[in-house]
Amino acid sequence: MAEEDSSQEKTEEPTPRRLEKSREEGQVPRSKELATTMVLVIGALGLLAFGPWMADHINNIALFSFNLEREALFDTRVMSNHLGAAMWEATLALMPWLILVLIAAFAGPLGVGGWLFSAKAITPKLDRLNPLSGLKRMFSMNSLVELFKAWAKVLVVGAVAVLVLWFSFDYVLGIKYEPTELAIMHTIDIIIWSVIFLCLSTVVIAIADVPWQIYSHTKKLRMSMQEIKDEYKETEGKPEVKSKIRQLQREVAQRRMMADVPDADVVITNPTHYSVALKYSAESMQAPILVAKGSDRVALKIREIAKEHNVAQMQAPPLARALFTHAKVGEEIPEGLYVAVAQVLAYIFQMDQFVKGQGPKPERKPDMPIPRDLRVDPDPQ
Repeated sequence: MAEEDSSQEKTEEPTPRRLEKSREEGQVPRSKELATTMVLVIGALGLLAFGPWMADHINNIALFSFNLEREALFDTRVMSNHLGAAMWEATLALMPWLILVLIAAFAGPLGVGGWLFSAKAITPKLDRLNPLSGLKRMFSMNSLVELFKAWAKVLVVGAVAVLVLWFSFDYVLGIKYEPTELAIMHTIDIIIWSVIFLCLSTVVIAIADVPWQIYSHTKKLRMSMQEIKDEYKETEGKPEVKSKIRQLQREVAQRRMMADVPDADVVITNPTHYSVALKYSAESMQAPILVAKGSDRVALKIREIAKEHNVAQMQAPPLARALFTHAKVGEEIPEGLYVAVAQVLAYIFQMDQFVKGQGPKPERKPDMPIPRDLRVDPDPQ
């Protein structure tokens, strides 16, 4: 019993089929820290890049909004138009930055897991409402890791914030002695760079979180040896089922092959073992085609069908063995057997003409030369 339990331990890496199935169900490694860091860092750098543009438009909005004539204050139509113009200016001011942040939000999942659209991932699951399952998740290793990450973020971001304040303390105190416009510009500059450094501090958490999420996801999908065996049987099929399928395929192919025997021009036989049926049309074929072949009982069946449909038969053991071994059903015969088969077809044609009284009887059977590399030794008796 102990051996059975140990064999069920999930110690094996997930198979490609298991990974594909989990992806179909919407289960892929995800790093929320990486996605959040992407948005924060790109957003902060966007403020640095588009800050002057946004500040210029916001300044225009302020001037436009506080520069009203007295009569306009009491005209509702003027005020609504004024509000619309201010909103359009604000949209222009924020649009480049918002587009950049949107791109970062969509690019974040590409880092781990990639984009995934799965209906199964959003399907409600009743087991999630189970209080016992909820308690189990609360006190799981994953929850402990999430708690550790939360504290780590607080400590890292807090430490970076303290360092930023420490290095810019004297500079901040010096702002009070500057003119108003210059002080505002320096204050904005300090705020933007502080935001950038604080956002960059989350990169440390993301770098640690990505390997953990990949490891956690892979561990969750690990399989036991029995699961791998069951999956193999499910994918490849049980041996007995595969054997039955192959048998049915052979039977179907054999029936199709037998249906072509009546259209053959000649059946060449080795009386005790092999039969091969050939068909040739000078108008549509470059070389004779093997339409059927078989050994033992199949060979006998081919000869029976040929006899029923008056298909000519000819005994030529060496040629029958060579065609049976080297030619495939539905394909042209090997080039090295062209001469031998041509002699057989010519002989059959002459015999057919003789039977119909339209020509002399062939003097003798053809030689049917078989190249050395295509010869097949007879089966031992």
